[in-house]
Amino acid sequence: MRVGAIDLGTNSTRLLIADVSDGRVEEVVRRLTITRLGESVDQTGRLGDAAITRQWSCLDRYRRELTSLGAEHTLATATSAVRDSENGAAFLAALATRYGVATRLLTGIEEAELTFRGVTSGRELADGTLIVDIGGGSTELVLGGPRGVTFATSLQVGCVRLTERFLRSNQPALDELEACAAYVRGLLPALEPTTAVGVAGTITTLAAIDLAQKTYGPARIHGHRISRDAVDLELARLGTLSLNALRQVRGLDPARAPVIVAGVVILREIMDAYGLEEIEASEHDILQGAALTAAKLG
Repeated sequence: MRVGAIDLGTNSTRLLIADVSDGRVEEVVRRLTITRLGESVDQTGRLGDAAITRQWSCLDRYRRELTSLGAEHTLATATSAVRDSENGAAFLAALATRYGVATRLLTGIEEAELTFRGVTSGRELADGTLIVDIGGGSTELVLGGPRGVTFATSLQVGCVRLTERFLRSNQPALDELEACAAYVRGLLPALEPTTAVGVAGTITTLAAIDLAQKTYGPARIHGHRISRDAVDLELARLGTLSLNALRQVRGLDPARAPVIVAGVVILREIMDAYGLEEIEASEHDILQGAALTAAKLG
């Protein structure tokens, strides 16, 4: 069955059109647009009019592609920005009416579990694997293995949220970076993972930077291992650059430049807290999980 999955993230809106059969997800098309849906939600508690307008523009394009490629069912999942906003439910209702798709507002734990399902589509994880999903508004930590999820949590730390709270300078000062890092450290639960897999834009972007990619290549990024030393080096480098300089970094989407440093701070603190010497980047994430769910909508 051909299905569509839309991830309404805090910083980006992503589309996956895939063929699903026997629990396997075969990608047909994948798209990503930086829409900044969660812009200022941390301060205002509302989705802004400009952000919603950007969202409609993006989803208009996605709807055309879903129609042209014959997706039978589409599921749009909403995460941190929508669940944290007082007008989030009204936004989702308008989206469902406007585009005729199924919608689901995920709790943090549901988001974590759906991400686990996506990461494990087509593969088995070793016992004690930590899945790290650094989003714009929240970060999900999922511990599991062949028998499924053993622990899951959603933390109110994301690259957009922490940029708006702590890294307000064009070129963050050391005290801003340290305040950001200390905030993350104070929220991390006690865990003892043996290995780690990372999903979403911060980690896949770091993989692209590590590989010095001129153009984004998912096939090379999927499975690429980023060392703890490389994360430290990139934070030391990226954290000293102006926003204009960040936009010139090879492997970094210029639209992601404003929030990448906060994302790397989060990842560095997670790796330090759990003694992780490396993390494997995965292109399989919540979108694959949503595609599997969409296939059951008929």
